Amino acid sequence: MTDHTFDLVVLGGGSGGYAAALRAAELGKSVALIEKDKVGGTCLHRGCIPTKALLHAAEVADHTRDAANVGVRAAFEGIDVEGVRAYREGIVAKKFKGLEGLVKARGITVVAGAGRLEAGPAVRVGDDLYHGTDVVLATGSYSRTLPGLDIGGRILTSEEALSLGEVPSRVVILGGGVIGVEFASVWRSFGSEVTIVEALEHLVPNEDLALSKGLERAFRRRGIAQSLGVRFQSAAQTSEHVTVSLEDGTTFEADYLLVAVGRGPATADLGFEEAGVVLDRGFVVVDDHLRTDADHVWAVGDIVPGLQLAHRGFQQGIYVAERIAGLSPVMIPDSQIPKVTYSHPEVASVGLTETQAADVHGAEAVKAYEYNLAGNGKSEIIGTGGIVKVVRVVDGPVVGVHLIGDRVGELITEGQLAVGWEAHPEDIAPFIHAHPTQSEALGEAFLALAGKPLHTV
Repeated sequence: MTDHTFDLVVLGGGSGGYAAALRAAELGKSVALIEKDKVGGTCLHRGCIPTKALLHAAEVADHTRDAANVGVRAAFEGIDVEGVRAYREGIVAKKFKGLEGLVKARGITVVAGAGRLEAGPAVRVGDDLYHGTDVVLATGSYSRTLPGLDIGGRILTSEEALSLGEVPSRVVILGGGVIGVEFASVWRSFGSEVTIVEALEHLVPNEDLALSKGLERAFRRRGIAQSLGVRFQSAAQTSEHVTVSLEDGTTFEADYLLVAVGRGPATADLGFEEAGVVLDRGFVVVDDHLRTDADHVWAVGDIVPGLQLAHRGFQQGIYVAERIAGLSPVMIPDSQIPKVTYSHPEVASVGLTETQAADVHGAEAVKAYEYNLAGNGKSEIIGTGGIVKVVRVVDGPVVGVHLIGDRVGELITEGQLAVGWEAHPEDIAPFIHAHPTQSEALGEAFLALAGKPLHTV
């Protein structure tokens, strides 16, 4: 057995792990980054980046079909699955190469292998032991399934769906959250018949109700079927199809069933509890500074309860590295972290929904305004509908910004600034939004809430 000693040992090379490693190295720490697969983790290789590449290919397919509407002669001849795969993998490979170069340039020692936490703190990889003055746990998450539902054959998770070598004729998606609606959007654009099954009453159920209903309407117009408020019962597959049964007796037959019921923390059998780390339903229990119950052991990313987002992991990784270095960083709470669902149309939000704001402040103390993108010139040009909804406290700050429409994910940072800085609409109203841009729709909502609407009555 060989012992190695570093200032910081990071277990897991995904978004949170490599962010912690990069920032710690930048601050002069010696760092070992342990990863059993590839640095970049799920987000780069099997999640955020490849799925958004698929969504862009889907967008191009839709634009090609609709080209005549803008006077462009083009013919949609179908999807080249191998060509889409090459495009997607090329983007991932390029980003991976860049990340590898960045890690190498910072002098970080990358250890390939499956690590296990030990007291000390240290991480064991095979016969080697990597001691750290501090250890950061960043082991990420896995695709959940349901009891009695085995993944394999024609029953897929998002990871198998990414590598599917065909465009299915018919597909059922179990789960109407972010992953489910993004794949529904892709497959519909590629020409599949799609049905989403969601046990709750609405798609993207964690969003403001106005966005959920807006997405449901948009999907119905696109021909995406939805079974909402009914629980899944069972699935049976043959070599040719899968049959999905719901508790109300409804059945669907499809080429594939995508199981998109969320992601669980990857913490099992990694030595966490034996080393003094407390788990709660698989998640790592941490304090307000992301410290675990084990001395000098920290946790970041999807294994920490809360939003499972790559950019949350980035932030937490940077935060922990700076805390270890003796700095006093600021950590943005989950309520101020922007969320984007990259479907067609996109859904983006930050802060409290109208219902949540009413629960916190009282219904009479909350005011919301919705601006329809039909009044926005740039939205008309790119052919998208949707809304901008801003929630404020009466005579107080903006507490929530909620958007639906193509490309609105690019606007949500302004919403985060408004919510995070507790800005009043009156503070924001004087600022100018370039014309014509979709950002003007946000400006119109702020103007309306400030009592001086320009393009609305």
